Amino acid sequence: MKISNNKMLITGGASGIGLGLTERFIHENNTVIICGRRESVLKEVSDKFPSVITRVCDLTIEAERTALFNWVSENHSDLNVLINNAGIQQWINISDIDFFQRAKNEIAINIEAPLHLTSLFMNLKSLETIMNVSSGLSFVPLSKVPVYAATKAFIHSFTLSSRYLLKSKNIEVIEIIPPALNTDLGGKGIHDAAPPVSDFINAIFEQLKEGKNQLTFGFSEAMAKASQEDIKNAFNRMNPA
Repeated sequence: MKISNNKMLITGGASGIGLGLTERFIHENNTVIICGRRESVLKEVSDKFPSVITRVCDLTIEAERTALFNWVSENHSDLNVLINNAGIQQWINISDIDFFQRAKNEIAINIEAPLHLTSLFMNLKSLETIMNVSSGLSFVPLSKVPVYAATKAFIHSFTLSSRYLLKSKNIEVIEIIPPALNTDLGGKGIHDAAPPVSDFINAIFEQLKEGKNQLTFGFSEAMAKASQEDIKNAFNRMNPA
């Protein structure tokens, strides 16, 4: 993937890892479009980065995903990079009364949205690259976030298949695999002790420049290279009896 002179859509690009990607890609001389549910948060980003293009969109709603694609195809038909970044993390237990409803919402954002957007944006003749954000938890789950970990394992598997299936169409598929980072994913304060997003962004951009299509950092790098025994031991450490 070329680092500069792209036009890209970053879902969930106004906060967390998405904001880190937005800032860096702008710095690297790209045209960046971001979408999210909260207009006020999008405005904060556009006030700081006047070149960024924003679009309010609730990715849990199929019709809004379709409307987002139609808007892009009509107004930004030269878009060549789709970054499926938006996601939520629910700290839930299967025995919770509202478990299924919360799980459905998580699945809609973490799985249905990237699958639907991938299907839609493939219709853009200009599309060259799809980037999917999974997680180190796609290799070894944290039982406190059972659905989140499962959705990211899905995205990891889907990305591998997509890379193979889209090769004939000359569409590059890149997987971004973050570990826990200092963001509000899952709730404020949960990840305060984790590494900063900036360190992660710097690391994966070095890997992009090297031509890699699986971008890792810290824990996710270790788990991507781990043996089955290593993964079992990591699971036991993360999920003590």
